[in-house]
Amino acid sequence: MPRTLLFGTLLLLALGLSACLSGATLAPLPQWQGPQGREHAELGQIRELSTGRLLTPEQLVRRLAAAPRVLVGEQHDNPDHHALQLWLLRALEQQRPQGSLLLEMLEPAQQARVDALKQQPTLPVDLVSALHWQSGWDWALYGPIVRHALGQPYPLLAANLDRAEVRDIYRQVPKLEGQHATTARVTQALLDQVREGHCGLLPESQMPAMLAVQQQRDRRIAQRLMQAPTPALLLAGAYHVRNDLGVPLHLLDLGVEQGTSVLMLAQVGEKVDAGMADYVWFTAGVAEQDYCASLRKGR
Repeated sequence: MPRTLLFGTLLLLALGLSACLSGATLAPLPQWQGPQGREHAELGQIRELSTGRLLTPEQLVRRLAAAPRVLVGEQHDNPDHHALQLWLLRALEQQRPQGSLLLEMLEPAQQARVDALKQQPTLPVDLVSALHWQSGWDWALYGPIVRHALGQPYPLLAANLDRAEVRDIYRQVPKLEGQHATTARVTQALLDQVREGHCGLLPESQMPAMLAVQQQRDRRIAQRLMQAPTPALLLAGAYHVRNDLGVPLHLLDLGVEQGTSVLMLAQVGEKVDAGMADYVWFTAGVAEQDYCASLRKGR
């Protein structure tokens, strides 16, 4: 075979292999639903926080596909975050077999129901009742993700504490073991977040229990991630996945030092730095609820 023809053949083979490794063409991104920030310069930007480099969605997917554990932080009431989570889950499935999906929104008491539904040839119309879905999580936002995952071969796993476990923590605050998640910097930052999240209305006497619930929830998520088939994808609130405050610290305390990537979904204008996450994807925003005003009014 002539050398030029041989070179051309090898080049075509290499390009074909590269295409196979990169996966099929990704689906179009979902349209923005949030009403705020539509004209913001950051809208839609994906940033690698360690370098400041901007990434395309395809580049982000390839990087996340190589990680054994991917943690995605959300704002619970932002529809764009949930639409992107479903898009990302499907995109990762195209790159390699998905090992498992873990949800903060599912409790251990629901796991048997989830497992039973995955064995059924067709899903019931009323999945909310079948799952005993908790009303605090807006089914209109989470339903498409759950419905998709129930139809896939990989397990859908509960990552939260049961309500009885939360009550036990309130009654008797357990000691948290580990050197990374228990530093004064971490506990103070979480206490400040709990205080702010309850609009300064929470009695100081309840603060240790509230902190313990947050950290025991993070510890449970970390334990579930360690047990979950990889590659594993976790969807949880932003504070839970933060490298500097949440689950990654608990993974370190449990001996997991590598293989975790954190993607933060954030509304445009929000500050996300390299200490919090590995990547940030800026989305449209939703109107901030005046939760504190309603709490003070009802006090």
